[in-house]
Amino acid sequence: MQTIYLTEEGKKQLEEKLNYYRTVKRPEVTKKIGIAREFGDLSENAEYDSAKEEQGKIEAEIAEMEAKLKTCVVIDKDNIDTSKVSIGCTVTVYDQDFDEEVDYTIIGSTESDPANGLISNESPVGSALLGKKKGDVVSVKTPVGECSLKILKIKA
Repeated sequence: MQTIYLTEEGKKQLEEKLNYYRTVKRPEVTKKIGIAREFGDLSENAEYDSAKEEQGKIEAEIAEMEAKLKTCVVIDKDNIDTSKVSIGCTVTVYDQDFDEEVDYTIIGSTESDPANGLISNESPVGSALLGKKKGDVVSVKTPVGECSLKILKIKA
């Protein structure tokens, strides 16, 4: 399994979501299955089939969240090396194609939100910037074409 990077806040949110699934969603679907069983013949019971399918999805999501939490690496803002781009950094780049400065915070894919400048370390831009230093110009292949980014600033 690949390494999952989470911020402290992201880990807390994932733990809360897991707790909600375990304590609320799981009992709800168990109750639905019990009610559906009372309808009789299970071989032709659409409510039962639907509830069992929902249970399978919930259990899969619980297992995925547990695995992420078990293997995650929490990004420690206090120990980020700002001499080069790394996970947890906020990078100010000059986009030469659009003639503008853009800030990107590089985080794990679980928490990425590109519309708000939070990009995944696995994204084309994030992976191209990783390991680069202030002043470097990076060429990035994106789905809409290639772009050139000059690293202006790296901060924690």
